[in-house]
Amino acid sequence: MLTDGAALAFALIASRMAARPAAGRWTFGYSRLEILAAQANGITLGLIAVWIVWTAAHRLIAPRDVHGGLVLVVALGGALVSLLASAVLARASRESLNVRGAFVHIATDVAAFGAAALAGGLILATGWNRFDPIASLAVAALMLWSSARLLRESTVIFLERAPSDADPEAIGRELVAERDVVEVHDLHVWTVTSGFPALSAHVLVVPDSDCHAARRRLEQTLAERFGLTHTTLQVEHAEPATTRVSLGDASARRTPVERR
Repeated sequence: MLTDGAALAFALIASRMAARPAAGRWTFGYSRLEILAAQANGITLGLIAVWIVWTAAHRLIAPRDVHGGLVLVVALGGALVSLLASAVLARASRESLNVRGAFVHIATDVAAFGAAALAGGLILATGWNRFDPIASLAVAALMLWSSARLLRESTVIFLERAPSDADPEAIGRELVAERDVVEVHDLHVWTVTSGFPALSAHVLVVPDSDCHAARRRLEQTLAERFGLTHTTLQVEHAEPATTRVSLGDASARRTPVERR
């Protein structure tokens, strides 16, 4: 519970700092502090799970006396508090990876208290104390799985991988299908922070077209079809001899395809 309180405090501080406006060299502000907080919470959750596994293994080998009634009462009280806290964070956790990190801590508490209550009841019924470390191992497995998910999601944002719902190849093909567009390359799609995808690309249009009108059409397409509103498009006229279309992936490789 102490680590959960620290996770909530860390998430709150990161959210408040992330809300500060961009200034000076911090051109995106402090928005990625939320992702850093989520990663820290994921690491903490994993370390706690390892400690629980270590302790449970020792208790399986050398079981200790467990007061099943006391375990049951405390676990039921803790489960109620954790359920209320989870309900408060549930909705926001779907929109912010930072809040999800705190939510995972609380949600695993619900599982932990539930497992503890079950173990306490079984110990009362059977007198077999090893139900306690067995329940701990089950909860630790859930914590490790949750930790791995948090670390994976935060790491792919730090590595600037394209969001799962934004396929760079599909976006590139949609752009070159627009009127007057000849070529799209150096296409990059990444996530700045939760709910903040961004895109940049270099676009070539036919020599006699209006670059500004083409850019406005492309921005509208990106917003309506892919939900990308933070875009940077460099639109220029192509050489008259240009007859091929190129789609550049996130690493700026060019794959020529015929324009149809």
